[in-house]
Amino acid sequence: MAMTGDRHSQLNLGELDERSRELFRQIVETYLETGDPVGSRTLSQRSTLALSPATIRNVMSDLEHMGLIASPHTSAGRLPTQRGLRLFVDGLLEIGGLAGTEQQAIETRLAGSGQDLEDVLTLATSMLSGLSRCAGLVVAPKSDAALKHVEFVAMGPGQALVVMVSEGGQIENRIIEIPPGLPPSALVEATNFLNARLRGRTLDEARREILEEVETQRVALDALTAKVVAQGLATWSAPPGSGDNGEAQLIVRGQAHLLDNVTAAEDIERIRMLFDDLESKKEMVSLLELAKDGSGVHIFIGSENKLFSLSGSSLIVAPYTNQRQKIVGVLGIIGPTRLNYARVIPMVDYTAKVVSRLLK
Repeated sequence: MAMTGDRHSQLNLGELDERSRELFRQIVETYLETGDPVGSRTLSQRSTLALSPATIRNVMSDLEHMGLIASPHTSAGRLPTQRGLRLFVDGLLEIGGLAGTEQQAIETRLAGSGQDLEDVLTLATSMLSGLSRCAGLVVAPKSDAALKHVEFVAMGPGQALVVMVSEGGQIENRIIEIPPGLPPSALVEATNFLNARLRGRTLDEARREILEEVETQRVALDALTAKVVAQGLATWSAPPGSGDNGEAQLIVRGQAHLLDNVTAAEDIERIRMLFDDLESKKEMVSLLELAKDGSGVHIFIGSENKLFSLSGSSLIVAPYTNQRQKIVGVLGIIGPTRLNYARVIPMVDYTAKVVSRLLK
């Protein structure tokens, strides 16, 4: 599977000799397994290399000088740094596929959620959270499905309801402002106009063409009907941060897992900031744009990017596509940097592929 992460890392495995690579790998694997600093005595017991504790200490000193490991406070052991974790994930991590039983479990649970897109994505988020013991998240598209029917319905003086039905059966409604005294025939004309141009296409695909057609008066719409069409498109295309986000929605489940084994005051404050970011849906559009940079799993460790308050956390996400092979969303997990990367990465990757298949 393709994986992308920090493109600015300057260190590569070629700068480590075989002995250093092996000891570094064992330090990281032991830390990910236990969560404890790793000392030379532990390494001498676990290592398959015939090295004395003194030699191991010398190698650890070199790794520390390179910024790959560090000593927490006064401990004699060492922990991998953010830079070290990135090098390990990029070059030393052995990732296998999910077991057949795990694949079947994911497919069965998601397929059993029904045809509703939001149900599938919400279940995928909860499932990833439960399997990884981290917070699961999904950035989901809004109104990206091909449309089957559009209708304007009068609501009262100055207001109308816009109903959009997708080919998959999803129904979304918005209330728009309409000119006072608008005759019912104008809503019928606006309905017919948009249905003729939107059926079988997404709103994004047709919006610019429709607006150009209206603005250049290439269609026989009276001024009031043209205003209704333009207002309907504008309301449905509300920009991010406008209060009615027409671009994407963020689904998060399992935030409580982020508090597991957190005791230090600074760690609690970091998690609180992350909760605030998730609650306010900050950066979710940036996350979707990040996924569109390419296929495969994206891995961000610590402060490698500015998405959310990620210092001390890792983000593993993969994009999913619709029936036209277009990337429309991203799903994954947020958790501590001490993750079982070998298990979580293929889990996120496979879940994204199953969601893509279901959307087709």
